[in-house]
Amino acid sequence: MIRIAVDVYGGDNAPECVVDGALEAMREMPDIQILFCGAEEKVRAMLEARPHDEARVQIVDAPEIITNHESPTLAIRRKLNSSLVKAMDAVKAGQADAAVTAGSTGAALAGGIFRIGRIRGISRPALAPLLPTAKKKPVLLIDCGANVDCKPEYLLQFALMGAAYMRGVMGVQNPKIGLLNIGAEDEKGNELTKSAFPLLKEEKRIDFFGNVEARDALTGCVDVIVSDGFAGNTLLKSTEGAAKLIMGMLKESLSASARTKIGAALAMPALRALKNEMDYEQYGGAALLGVTGVMVKAHGSSKAHAYACAIRQARTMVEGKLVSIISEQLGAQSEKKDAQE
Repeated sequence: MIRIAVDVYGGDNAPECVVDGALEAMREMPDIQILFCGAEEKVRAMLEARPHDEARVQIVDAPEIITNHESPTLAIRRKLNSSLVKAMDAVKAGQADAAVTAGSTGAALAGGIFRIGRIRGISRPALAPLLPTAKKKPVLLIDCGANVDCKPEYLLQFALMGAAYMRGVMGVQNPKIGLLNIGAEDEKGNELTKSAFPLLKEEKRIDFFGNVEARDALTGCVDVIVSDGFAGNTLLKSTEGAAKLIMGMLKESLSASARTKIGAALAMPALRALKNEMDYEQYGGAALLGVTGVMVKAHGSSKAHAYACAIRQARTMVEGKLVSIISEQLGAQSEKKDAQE
């Protein structure tokens, strides 16, 4: 059994959607157990009102809540009985194989570093969500907001971790790596991307495609897009906003008249398929790569199905032994560097 610890109080729609999403995941995946981290009495009452397999459920009492308005580092250090800290501590102690939260991104990142711990050789853990592309295969964006200011060597580590994720979790044998930039030419970019470019190009363990402009990010030309957290988050939020705008405008246009409504009814199967392909929540959340345990940060507005998808993603990461793969690659590199020094 794969044990997944869930932060019951994390996210805008907690705790009901978290519990419903976890139970949906249990129905879909019979090989997982769920550790519900939240106030025991309240969690138990919600579970008793819903059909579930009691043998695959454990409740970890965690009555405190970490909000988005608190200092992430202080909250992680002071609220030791919070649902988020308890979920991460379960991973650290080996009581769970993975943790999933839709709560504060800052707290999740701080907890990943200070509660779970960084993998040896990793300077900065990074958040990496999967995004849909025109080729109907996802692209991994790393980093999407954990590290606003980066050094060139951080981007190299992001590339190695991203490649490991796509091989171990998505089954892409030789993932292509692209560097997010303002132009496709080798010499384009700011000081960071200009310095990172040769590092990526010379790295033998990755297949470096070159620079990728934001307009080409979702074409499917690469499997991993490497970026600092500032530019990556801007790309992520821009694509989310554009997708919502397009779907909203399309819905409004198709309901404008009797003729368009008839056309919409005929095209409904294709429209539903398009909506599903553009729905980034189907891929789960943003994996926190670079820590010694599996952790997935679901979108703050996640509802039940999106949370279930994040749990599925965590399960796949555990099955793919992603932490071990990254540890072997980056840890070996770190040991070699220490020996040389």
